[in-house]
Amino acid sequence: MTDSTSSLLSRRRWLGLISPAVAATTLGAGLLPPATAADPVGAPASTLGARVYNIRDFGARGDGKSLDTSAVQSAIDRCHREQGGTVLVPAGVFVIGTVEMKSNVTLHIAAGGTLLGSGDGQQYHAADAIPLEGDTTLNDGNVGLIFAVNAVNVTIEGPGTIDGQGALFRHGPHHAPPPSGRGGPHRPHTLLFYRCTNLSVRNIFLSRSAFHCVRIMQSHFVWLTGIHIHSRVNNNNDGFHFVSCQYVHISDCDVLSQDDACALFGSCQFITVTNCSFSTRWSVFRFGGGHVNNITVSNCLLHEVYGCPIKIRCGPGSVFENMSFSNLVLDRVTGPISIGVGAQPPRRNHAGAAHSHPQPTMPAVLRNVSFNGIYGTVTVPVQIADVEFPNAYRPGELRSCIVLNGTGEGTLEKVSFNDIRITFPGGGTAAEGARRQIPHFAGEYFELGVLPAWAIYARNARGVSLSNVRFETATPDLRPAVIFDHVQDAAINGLSVAGNPQAESVLRFIDTQDTLMTATRLLSPAAVFLQAEGAENQSITIDGGDLSKAAQRLAFKDGAASTAVKLREA
Repeated sequence: MTDSTSSLLSRRRWLGLISPAVAATTLGAGLLPPATAADPVGAPASTLGARVYNIRDFGARGDGKSLDTSAVQSAIDRCHREQGGTVLVPAGVFVIGTVEMKSNVTLHIAAGGTLLGSGDGQQYHAADAIPLEGDTTLNDGNVGLIFAVNAVNVTIEGPGTIDGQGALFRHGPHHAPPPSGRGGPHRPHTLLFYRCTNLSVRNIFLSRSAFHCVRIMQSHFVWLTGIHIHSRVNNNNDGFHFVSCQYVHISDCDVLSQDDACALFGSCQFITVTNCSFSTRWSVFRFGGGHVNNITVSNCLLHEVYGCPIKIRCGPGSVFENMSFSNLVLDRVTGPISIGVGAQPPRRNHAGAAHSHPQPTMPAVLRNVSFNGIYGTVTVPVQIADVEFPNAYRPGELRSCIVLNGTGEGTLEKVSFNDIRITFPGGGTAAEGARRQIPHFAGEYFELGVLPAWAIYARNARGVSLSNVRFETATPDLRPAVIFDHVQDAAINGLSVAGNPQAESVLRFIDTQDTLMTATRLLSPAAVFLQAEGAENQSITIDGGDLSKAAQRLAFKDGAASTAVKLREA
């Protein structure tokens, strides 16, 4: 054996003994000779599970033109077969179609490395193990750029980039086929995971997804940290999309998406989101269906959100409880908080057809939800500068408010708002404020139309509390600020609210009972502070505060008795 051969084997053996992170860095620095695909590390068996597999050693070109799918898949397969390790994507642009991640594999994309989704739709295939029938929360396609099914200990990490080239999967005008030849629900999600355990995505840039950027279904123990998502090139460009996941932790991420920034469908439980920023055309935190509990969202910035920062849809058969949203800044948003409990319009698929699955018979239940330390501005939506196609807005999005909407036999109770400061855009008309007939379903907030309140509209709720809350308008609004419609057992303490002498009233209570208001402050002149409507109003007390700017404290309509409200001014 020559001295040079002995030296080469010694260095290979050393590579097999060091940690994958150190090995990746060392390889990137060019200090070690490359291994071959036939003998990826030449290391002893003791290094199984800790080796580095450079995709160039498996034939990847990285020239931005050649198709490198098979080389990347071969490296992953070898890594998995040898009990795991790190698959290294070095500097270069590596074009790939569908790739499957496997157990115990870390995919490390170096700072100068990019995995670029192919613009040829034929390079993608479905993950057949992911079902599309029987569960409407799973029917958003089963094609991924990178996917994993029933895998454990999977990591995808940067600091490099995964670019989905999503605009190539967008239909053209008049439903013209997309350039890739693959559109609708057959588009690839950038990262797609089904029934995985111990899943981590971290310190990576995900851009231009063709469909959802990170879609995770029925998985447990998930960590998403330090991810930057910029994906606004196609419809349904969700940032994070979860279906019935448990023990999920999201932190230190920035998401700019076209659709839901962080959707949670099905029975999502034990979820934490903290120290993140989100911007989207649609909602940020969107919940729908299942048994949802133990959710906390804290220390987040929600900016330029035209479509409801927090949207909760609790339909028949669903139970939502123990949810906390705290320390949030809302900067230029619409429909700031929307909760709908009860029957909903049928959800439609991508072809526009309504799903015909049997409806659960158990009434919806939502309880124990808190909103604490929320500051911001509600606005009128505009075109988002970096969205490549026109944004369309419904009338109900233009002058939106906080909505608690209970319908039918659903239970909506124990919702609290503490330390809230929000400025609304105003502009509501007297005709809009005069609306009394609101559709009795719990659909999207904008489907209810322009609501008759500019700050809060609550219907069929009980146990509602507001403490240290301030509502103002940027321009005059002729609607009431707060409407309680069939609300029971409410407590309002420290409400500071703007009035308008041209509006019918500041507050409107319709058949509302057992409500105590203390330390209320009217910020500007108003014709009437509280107007009670309906014969079922009773046990309403206003204790103390400053209502001196109201020309008339109380008014009564539609059979409301003057004895229903007790006024005790300081």
